[in-house]
Amino acid sequence: MINLDRLVNVLGGYGARLVGPEPLRGKQLRSVAMHDPTDETPPRGDAFLAVGVEAVEEALHLADQARADVVILRSAAEAGAEVRAHLHERGLALVLVDPAVSWSQISGIVYGLVLEGRETESGRGPSDLFALADTVAAEVGGPVTIEDRTWRVVAYSEYQGTADRVRRDTIVTRRAPDAVRDRLEAEGVFARLTASSGPLFVPAAPEIGMGGRTVVPIRVGRELLGSLWTVCDEPLDEARLRALNEGAHTVGLHMLRARVSSDLERQVESESVIDLLEGSVDPVQAAGRIGLLADGLRVIAFQARTPTDPDAAVLHLFEQVTTGFGWSRPGRSTLLGNTVYTVLSCGGATAPALEWVRSTVRGLPDRLEVVVGVGGAADAAHLPASRQEADECLPLASGSDPVVYDDSWHSVLLRRLRLVAESGRLPGRNPVVVLLAHDTAHGTEYTRTLRAWLYSHGDLASAAELLGLHPNTVRYRLRRMREVADLPLQDPEARVALTVALAALPEDAAPAGADARG
Repeated sequence: MINLDRLVNVLGGYGARLVGPEPLRGKQLRSVAMHDPTDETPPRGDAFLAVGVEAVEEALHLADQARADVVILRSAAEAGAEVRAHLHERGLALVLVDPAVSWSQISGIVYGLVLEGRETESGRGPSDLFALADTVAAEVGGPVTIEDRTWRVVAYSEYQGTADRVRRDTIVTRRAPDAVRDRLEAEGVFARLTASSGPLFVPAAPEIGMGGRTVVPIRVGRELLGSLWTVCDEPLDEARLRALNEGAHTVGLHMLRARVSSDLERQVESESVIDLLEGSVDPVQAAGRIGLLADGLRVIAFQARTPTDPDAAVLHLFEQVTTGFGWSRPGRSTLLGNTVYTVLSCGGATAPALEWVRSTVRGLPDRLEVVVGVGGAADAAHLPASRQEADECLPLASGSDPVVYDDSWHSVLLRRLRLVAESGRLPGRNPVVVLLAHDTAHGTEYTRTLRAWLYSHGDLASAAELLGLHPNTVRYRLRRMREVADLPLQDPEARVALTVALAALPEDAAPAGADARG
C-alpha cells in the first residue's frame, strides 16, 4: 500500500491537482478499481479510475459505488463549490489530471504505485520483501537480512533463530554497527561482494559479538542493488546455497521494481524543487504539488566529498536525504551539480532545521566530509533568496556543523564585499588602499589602527585597548595617518565608507612582518 500524498506527488508531474480535505493526504491506498460501463457490478477499490467519464458529478457517484477514497478523473475544469462540499461531506479526494495525459499512462502509474510501490519502515521497497525474507530464512535455516547498495537494512525475517548481538543491533539501527562495518571493510568483504556474483562466507568474530555469516550479492544484470545475509556458523551446503541464490534473484526483481517506482517520484520531486529554487513557476502551486506548505520554509544546501570518489559521495548524500516517501519526509530535495538542496518545512524556525540536518549527517558514513549551509526562512515565492543564502553559507562551513544564515549574515555580507572588491567593482583608489600600501612598504600598522578606531566608534581608550597600546600612541598614529592619506574622519558618510573598504579587504591583506612602529 501507499498513501495518497505519494500518489499525488507523482501525478503532479503530469499536471494533476488534488481537490478535497487536506488530511486525506495520509490516507492509505491498497487497491485500484477502473470504471467499465459494461460491468453490471461496479468494481471496488481505494483508488477509482473514472475512465471514459467526463462529468465530475458522475465520477463522484461512481466512486461512491466503488467505496473509493480517491477518484481520478481527466478534466481541465475546476471543481465547483457543490463538488467541494460533497468531497468534504463524503471524506473523498478528487484528483484532476490534465486531459493531455492518456488513461494508459495514468493507469500504469496508479497501478504501479498502489500495487507495486509499497512502503516499508525503512522507506524503500515493497512490503513483501519481509515476506520474502521469511521465505528465504525458512529455506536456509537461519535469520535473513536484506540490505540495499548503501548497506542499509530494508527488510529482515521474523525468524530470529540463534541471532547474535550484531544482528539485533543492525535491525534496531537499520545499519550494521560501525565496528562491524570497519571490520568487514578491512577484511575486503565489501570489495569482494561488489566484484563477485556468488555467495561469500564470513567467519565469526566473537570479539565484536558477530557470528558467522553467508552473504550473496543482489544483482539485476550487472548492477548491484544490495545484498542478502544469513546467519550461519559454517558455510552453507549446496542446497541451502542454491536457495540463498534463488532468493537473491527474486529479491533483486522486487527491489528493481520498487526502485523504478521510487525513481519516478524522485524525478517529479526533483524537477519541482528546481522550479521553486529558480523561481520559474507559480511558487504556491509548485509547492503544493509536492506536498510543501507555502510558508515556513528553508533551503538547506549540502556538499559532500571523499578523498577518492567525490561523485559517489554526493550521490550517497542524495540517497540519504531522499530515503522514505514524500509523506514521511519533512523536506523535498534535488541534486544540482555537486550540491544537494532540500526545501524543508520547519515553520521558519532554526531548531527543527538544525535537528533534521544533524540527524541526516549522522546517517552518513564517517568517511564522507560534509558541509552544510542553512538559508533564511522564506515563503515559497522567496525560496530563490533562501537558496542563495544557503549557498553563501557553504564556504563559511568547517566540518559537518551547519552554518545558519540567521547567525552568520554579517560574515556572508563581508564575503560578498570581498568578492566585489576582487572583481574590481569597488573603487580601487581610496584612503584604505593608500594606508595598506604604506604598511606594506614601511612595516607600519596604520590599517589595523584605523580599523580599531572605527570599530570603537572613535573612542581612543577603547581603540587603544583593542590594539594593546597607550591612547597617546593611538592619537599619534592617527595624526601621522592623516599625513599619509586623506582621512575625513569627522564625516559620518566617510567613516561608513572607510569601514566598508576595510571589511572588503582580503583576509590575508595585512602586510607580513608588520610591527608596532608609528
